[in-house]
Amino acid sequence: MPQRVAITGASGLIGGALSAFLRQRGDEVVRLVRRPARASDEVEWDPAAHRLDPADLEGVTAVVNLAGAGVGDKRWTPTYQQQILASRVDSTTTVATTLATLAAQGQRVRLVSGAAVGVYGDRGDEVLTEESSPGGGFLSEVVRAWETAADPARAAGLSVATTRTGLVFAPGGGALARMLPLARAGINGPLGSGRQWWPWISLRDTVAGLAHLVDHPEIEGPVNLVGPHPDHQLDIARELGRQVHRPALLPAPAFGIKLVLGGFSDEVLTSKRAVPARLAESGFVHQDQDVESALRWVLSQRS
Repeated sequence: MPQRVAITGASGLIGGALSAFLRQRGDEVVRLVRRPARASDEVEWDPAAHRLDPADLEGVTAVVNLAGAGVGDKRWTPTYQQQILASRVDSTTTVATTLATLAAQGQRVRLVSGAAVGVYGDRGDEVLTEESSPGGGFLSEVVRAWETAADPARAAGLSVATTRTGLVFAPGGGALARMLPLARAGINGPLGSGRQWWPWISLRDTVAGLAHLVDHPEIEGPVNLVGPHPDHQLDIARELGRQVHRPALLPAPAFGIKLVLGGFSDEVLTSKRAVPARLAESGFVHQDQDVESALRWVLSQRS
């Protein structure tokens, strides 16, 4: 049956693709925007002020919460770190408390709320499932606070899943927007050691995974939204180089990456061998089973 799904962060890379996917399959999409609504499918909200009118979510069957400042958009100054944290906690708290209010009125709404594999920290070769403990570091702290912010919805007895998303390979942005020019110049070699595990996922599998979670409210708790098999960073760089017919040779030393990226360099240099255990158990099948397929799809969409 068609659903009515509200999406925060609908103007972003993932949110925009998810909106299009849901509409294509026949769902109605409500976009939550932080400005006056300009279209019939928009609802104004103010997450920083914790303002969202429950009446604006009348008839909504699920909310997908993707709002948050981009972790790789700017250098991690103390001010921007606070923005990264607050934007996620405020948006999730606002959504969760609003859904709890609706639950008290008899309307039960499924919540699929964003998170990130950064919760695991730097874990070397350890295989990480949703049962693995959190690690250390700034992003781990952010994700733990981000996931906890959904507690008002849980306390109201609602179904809540939090998506620990990996490195999204997308045609129009994300990590590949930075990697592709380097690959075409033949300088997309190892970052640091190159042996760190990168839990990648294609944008089309990210969107399909989110829709799968909307459709399956029995799946609760953290869900690793990653591809079937993580790869070492250097192997990903080599495969990208092969597909654009360039070698992946020149390394970027760790100190240089830290100089350029600041605190975000930890996410590039650390190792997270996360696997999608809960998705697999629920019957979800990735379209891109390996990094070769994911990169081939992305490049085909860009041409």
